[in-house]
Amino acid sequence: MAASTFRRTGLAAVLAATTALAACASMSGMTDAEKYALNDAHAGAPVDHFRYLGSINGWTPLGDAALVVWTRPSEAWLLDLSGTCQDLRSTPAIGLTSSMGRVNARFDKVLVRSTGSINMPCHIRQIRPLDVKAVRAAEKQNAAGAPSMDQPSDSGT
Repeated sequence: MAASTFRRTGLAAVLAATTALAACASMSGMTDAEKYALNDAHAGAPVDHFRYLGSINGWTPLGDAALVVWTRPSEAWLLDLSGTCQDLRSTPAIGLTSSMGRVNARFDKVLVRSTGSINMPCHIRQIRPLDVKAVRAAEKQNAAGAPSMDQPSDSGT
């Protein structure tokens, strides 16, 4: 029984790592500002909270004041932070505070799991849901070398 639980936990960790690597790989070569702009363009209106059951499916830093948190493969949230968040771009892991199964804007925090023993808290200023399909389509378009949506095209001029 314990071995079965260990295998499931290990498999879940491998799947989460694979998802996180895939998300990072699809945006490699982009600056933090470009990554943020791509996600910002596909983010919905701010919400007060999102449901959180204690595990993150993946995450992508967008500079030192924002990140995308994946709670499921088809569900992601753009988190804007209050000020800069030390070591967000270089940390190997993050955590989230929550209350009663929810992460709340203006109340909860992103915990940067730095190499030391200190977890640096970064306050969540705003939460916006992402249109995951639109983000993935835009990433594919950018990876294929097509002009991005916010830059003028040379064709027809």
